[in-house]
Amino acid sequence: MTARTSAWLALDVGGANIKAAHTLGVARALPFELWKRPDELPDVLAALGGTFPPFDRIAVTMTAELCDCYPTKAFGVNAVLDAVVTAFRGVPTRVWGVDGQFHEVADARERPGLAAAANWLALAELAARLVAEGGGLLIDVGSTTTDLIPLRHGQPLARGRTDTERLQNGELVYAGVRRTPVHALAIELPFRGLATGLAAELFASTLDVYLTLGEIPSDAKDFSTADGRPATADASRDRLARMVGADRDGFSGDDAVAFARAADEALRNRLEAAAARACRAVGVLPQAAVIAGSGEFLARRLAQRVIDPGGLIVSLRDAWGPVASSAGCAYALTILACEDAAG
Repeated sequence: MTARTSAWLALDVGGANIKAAHTLGVARALPFELWKRPDELPDVLAALGGTFPPFDRIAVTMTAELCDCYPTKAFGVNAVLDAVVTAFRGVPTRVWGVDGQFHEVADARERPGLAAAANWLALAELAARLVAEGGGLLIDVGSTTTDLIPLRHGQPLARGRTDTERLQNGELVYAGVRRTPVHALAIELPFRGLATGLAAELFASTLDVYLTLGEIPSDAKDFSTADGRPATADASRDRLARMVGADRDGFSGDDAVAFARAADEALRNRLEAAAARACRAVGVLPQAAVIAGSGEFLARRLAQRVIDPGGLIVSLRDAWGPVASSAGCAYALTILACEDAAG
């Protein structure tokens, strides 16, 4: 950073992914298993920041405080803020809060509950503007979690502010399209026409479900899978087979597809029930949906179930581009930060 440009870099620091966006519209998502390497966070942030155009201000939000490498969320908030301050020494930094406001770093340290898991609200504030009239629903499906935020007349209507409150209200579901263990979706799933109990082991994840169904492309260089083997449809067959105590000798390609479809249906049913609960609690009958996240393909199918037939579905992938959409909270934060700075 050799030049002052009055530009923002927004950081959304998660436990498994770090997402960043720049005022100029550049956005990136970086996989990083923070709970395994928390001491590396400052260097990772600095390296990520170095891939962006010059900036002179930082906006930060987070969910990483819940990582089990931190004894409490308050400790985690401060650890993330320490990392940001270390990575970008001297750069003025503002912290987004669950009250929908930006705060000084010192204030966030004193009241860490403001900063904990506030990222969803940044996206909800921007998404709500796309549904200016009537009721709507933001469906943001990521690798690990799904946010289901009722909207009305351009405003988010979430009742929860902490992760616990949001889980209780159906506004947060700890399930996504890559990292969720298959056994977390159901107790049993059909295999060759018979209800079959699932192994309560991390044999397979939803990544295997959507690799098998072709919703996520195979990547032979990606080893962030349940067994450390490549993220390919062929390897996913082996991982899914183990969920029912089988192996590829007794679990054909057709079996894998049928099993993956059943797992996908279980996840959609779970998300549909949560969305209905979240909307019912605030009296919203969604006529439109805003869909986002790396699992936007699933968000679209869920939207078709939960909004009025023929209702509007707004894709942030189309509106913002695929990278900006997958880093949606960070991208939204750049816009909110610019608006806040303008007065």
